[in-house]
Amino acid sequence: MVFHSILFKKPEDGPKRDDVPEPGFFGDLNLDQIISAITIGWSDYNLKPFFYTELSREEAITYRHEVMQDLDDTGVFDSISVFSHGMRKMREHLAQAEKLRYRLQKEWWFLEAIVVYCETLAAFARDLPLAAPKSKGLRAFHRYLTGYVASEHFQSLTHDADHLRRRLSAIRYCVLIKGNAVTVRNYDAEIDYSANVLRIFEKFKQGAVKDHRVELRDWLDMNHVEAHVLDFVAQLYPQKFMALATYRANNASYLDVTIQTFDREVQFYFAYRSYINICKGPGLCFCYPRMSSSNKAVRCDETFDLTLAHKLTSENACVVKNDSHLNGEERLIVVSGPNNGGKMTFARTFGQLHYLAKIGYKPSGRAPLTIFQQDVQPKLTLPPETSASVP
Repeated sequence: MVFHSILFKKPEDGPKRDDVPEPGFFGDLNLDQIISAITIGWSDYNLKPFFYTELSREEAITYRHEVMQDLDDTGVFDSISVFSHGMRKMREHLAQAEKLRYRLQKEWWFLEAIVVYCETLAAFARDLPLAAPKSKGLRAFHRYLTGYVASEHFQSLTHDADHLRRRLSAIRYCVLIKGNAVTVRNYDAEIDYSANVLRIFEKFKQGAVKDHRVELRDWLDMNHVEAHVLDFVAQLYPQKFMALATYRANNASYLDVTIQTFDREVQFYFAYRSYINICKGPGLCFCYPRMSSSNKAVRCDETFDLTLAHKLTSENACVVKNDSHLNGEERLIVVSGPNNGGKMTFARTFGQLHYLAKIGYKPSGRAPLTIFQQDVQPKLTLPPETSASVP
């Protein structure tokens, strides 16, 4: 299998554009609230278009369910978490480079971003197979990652970054300050007087005393004096700093698109796992449903409204669960009862679990489900004041 996406088994399963509108029924089922809550803290990844794109093929849904099941394994989850953390750190370095004002400092942070990128991918390619993922998606991605890490481009990117970093880190220089004059010159094996001073005063030490030292914050941005010092250092070592500028220019587009896409798409799984963790209390469960486009039977056991359950669980309150079955020729559910008796909650639950299952998530309860095509709109008939359609 050629790797395309960790969310979409085939290109045609994915959205045609990145500005997919929210489906009209989301508000009726409180799915708008669920998606907003799930994506809190994940805004950097623009996940909402994935929630608005439901899957219609059984294979496409199973593809995601397999990845979700892999993430239930601690080894797989931790391996991808470390990868995501590394990619996030890389982006922070790139963002820092954009914020800084001085060219030489911007070039250094760009180099640091590439070092983190290379270290992250090399470690991920090594650690992921140790966790032994079973899903077609993750196994195909690992094959792609292994090939990319072994490529001449990546090896050159890594080697040149490490070599350049070592050369720059080895630079030594002296700063002489006299009045308002600052002189920068080559290091000539001068004595480290700070070590001598500490050694001289060591004999006056009389046991443990209160530490009165004040920690000074190391600001990332430089002032104009520091910038001039760095410029003088660059004049002392022109070849090394020219190599840094050349490296940045030659590798401006170093980030692999497939790796970048995987990093974004895999957060779709992580975000939902984080959201439902609060609901995994006593008596509440989530399942991988058996989806079918041919068998019209529906069996939903111990299901619950996810929005309500999320709220009640956080308040240590009881969550009411419901069962519903459609067998044989049955295609309609009629719900009756007094006001505030749970009719709307049941309708929302029924719609939520079908939609969440169709985008590859684990819905609430235990539920073998039918794959409803988009043009099929099952209706849950209720009294006029509480009627609701369930997609």
